[in-house]
Amino acid sequence: MNEDETKAIAEILDELGTTSNVQVRSSHELAAEVNKAATDEDKKRAEDGRGPLRRRTDYRAVRKAPRSLSLTPWQVLHAIGLGAAAARQGAGRGLAEHWGSLRYSQALEANRGRFLQLSSEGRDLLRFYKATQSGEIGTGFASLLAEHIVRSRYPDHSVSVIPADIALKAGWTLRSSGTGPRPEPLQRRPHFFVEAWQPGKPSKIFLLSSKGTHSSVHQVYKQLSTASAHVESVHIGPYGTVPYLLIGTEIPAKESLALHVLEAPGTTLLRPPGEESGVDLDLALGQGNLMSDVVLPTEGGRRTIPGFQVLPGSFTWFSVVLARTEAATLTAFTGGGRPTAQYLTKEQGRRHFQHDTQANTARMRDAEHRIHDIDFVGTDHIYRLNGTRVEAFSGLKRSLYTHLHHGRVNEYRREVHGLRGQWPQRSTAKHWNTVSIRADGTVLAIRLRDE
Repeated sequence: MNEDETKAIAEILDELGTTSNVQVRSSHELAAEVNKAATDEDKKRAEDGRGPLRRRTDYRAVRKAPRSLSLTPWQVLHAIGLGAAAARQGAGRGLAEHWGSLRYSQALEANRGRFLQLSSEGRDLLRFYKATQSGEIGTGFASLLAEHIVRSRYPDHSVSVIPADIALKAGWTLRSSGTGPRPEPLQRRPHFFVEAWQPGKPSKIFLLSSKGTHSSVHQVYKQLSTASAHVESVHIGPYGTVPYLLIGTEIPAKESLALHVLEAPGTTLLRPPGEESGVDLDLALGQGNLMSDVVLPTEGGRRTIPGFQVLPGSFTWFSVVLARTEAATLTAFTGGGRPTAQYLTKEQGRRHFQHDTQANTARMRDAEHRIHDIDFVGTDHIYRLNGTRVEAFSGLKRSLYTHLHHGRVNEYRREVHGLRGQWPQRSTAKHWNTVSIRADGTVLAIRLRDE
């Protein structure tokens, strides 16, 4: 590899750490267009002999929505990687799942106005891969925007973005066990729970449904109308009261990206009945077996419809589910294995993490690095980017990982909450081209590797 080629790869890695902007759009006009798209879709469904979709229709423009979001492409890859970390890894596919976000290392770039857009590499995709790219990139941007919105409203809270499917599997069977199709509300689910929390206090819960498209803004309207059906399937407390965010990422071929967002405002507290002290998050959970029913109030009393509902009597259980699902995501991001399995039930995929897939499992993790004077432990991956060897490292602050390694979720949350606002914001570090450190204590770093 000659010097010019190595320099070109170094520039690619450095660009991953360059801060750029992403437009954020939220308005009454957006809500009206999504309403219209929902009406049009239901008319087509009626023509096909199907009934209208169950939707939440109380969405509106986001209060004090930011006009833009400032971030680096590497932060987006970090968010994508975390969101997929606790997917069902097996020995054969664990590598691809764990490092799946790296496929987008050359997909995003800043234009002359310092707004993010697709690079020529990101545009040069077969149609088959575009749906995957728009979905995964959209998920990364949506989780970052949702985290920003919720944190700005509750600055004294920590904010966690937790994969909804994995959390729901702790109590419900999401796959079909019969011969017929499952009802539509059980097939459509939000992508994330967003939890604003303080140690020992009830959490505030939001739903997040994320979409992404390479098409025009009109496709965004259609996708957000479908997203309103995804959030309708999950209810925490009484029917239709849990707040949510709908976020669609518009990824044009040659223009800058835009995030379109709507919300149903409100507050849902996970306050267990009679609970005065904090919930014990170290409590290991067995597999739940809840009915996929939602209680719908009616004039004549009440009836049940298909869906997922957490009633007040289950708030303690669900608080533990969310915290331990986040713990599984964080330990999976460091390399998976037995430390992750302890936080998952059978339906959540415990068996896929029962055996460490990384080498040297006698140690807590197989890679250790000191970045910005913080000791991190995790796992690394050496691969070739355009023929040049590079190394990526994903990890968690050592003391935080130690807590989770030994099952101490309460201690993890107490320590990480106390570290709010203290994490380094610099996107470069000694010996590393690009670094992202999140408020949950995770790090994603990349650098050139000597041949």
